Amino acid sequence: MFSKSKINDPAPQDADVSKPAPSNASASPAPAKQSEFKASAPKAKPPASVLSSDLHVTGNMKTTGDVQVEGTVEGDIRAHLLTIGETATIKGEVVADDVVINGRIVGRVRGLKVRLTSTARVEGDIIHKTIAIESGAHFEGSVQRQDDPLNPGAKSAPAQKPNPAS
Repeated sequence: MFSKSKINDPAPQDADVSKPAPSNASASPAPAKQSEFKASAPKAKPPASVLSSDLHVTGNMKTTGDVQVEGTVEGDIRAHLLTIGETATIKGEVVADDVVINGRIVGRVRGLKVRLTSTARVEGDIIHKTIAIESGAHFEGSVQRQDDPLNPGAKSAPAQKPNPAS
């Protein structure tokens, strides 16, 4: 019978031989896929860095990630997403792709998207691509729209070139 099954079913025999190989092969790729998922997990966006309400920072901060400020910062902040909490006070320039202001800023704000909530207090200029100001927000300064607000030299560089030429 053993030889008969070999003769009668050569394809199933090959399939049987190939079946364990794929199951072993599938077992190997499965961990590879799991490790691929593990490898992509660190690439996932990390949580925002939080500066608590009892923290006072003197100096500039720069990150490509997200920052949530609840304390006091005396210096410039550059981030991807910057959230200023209701208890926060920032004295310096803020530059971010997205800026959500719930607290107080004394200084210039540069952002692609800038949002002042009803509890916001801003004393300084806002340079933005898009802006939203909720009712109740306190704002003293000027508002200027730019296509690239994150690059401060974008408009000033062409303005400076004609002046020396004149």
